[in-house]
Amino acid sequence: MSVRESSPPPVDAAPIFAALGDQTRLALIGRLLNGEQRSITELSRGLALTRQGVTKHLHILEAAGVVAGQRVGRESRYELRREPIDRVREFLNLVSREWDVAIDRLKSHLEE
Repeated sequence: MSVRESSPPPVDAAPIFAALGDQTRLALIGRLLNGEQRSITELSRGLALTRQGVTKHLHILEAAGVVAGQRVGRESRYELRREPIDRVREFLNLVSREWDVAIDRLKSHLEE
């Protein structure tokens, strides 16, 4: 099945790509990869941003569905949601396979 024949990418793919297209947000994702919830203070540690700056980035990630925030007492804790990233990765894998097929066809054509 080709990309053209398959279903389109998930409706939320563009916000996910936009959210992941920032170095700071990628760093925050990296800090959440172990599956543990982390507070804004923990996520801010070592970054050249204020807690408010980190919070803005977390809200973008949350709006894209990549992280989930939860109030625990006086602090907000965030965790990674892998499902949206997995859906986008599946689409990218499909696109990659299509490129491989196209390159193989071109190679065969040029070798004739």
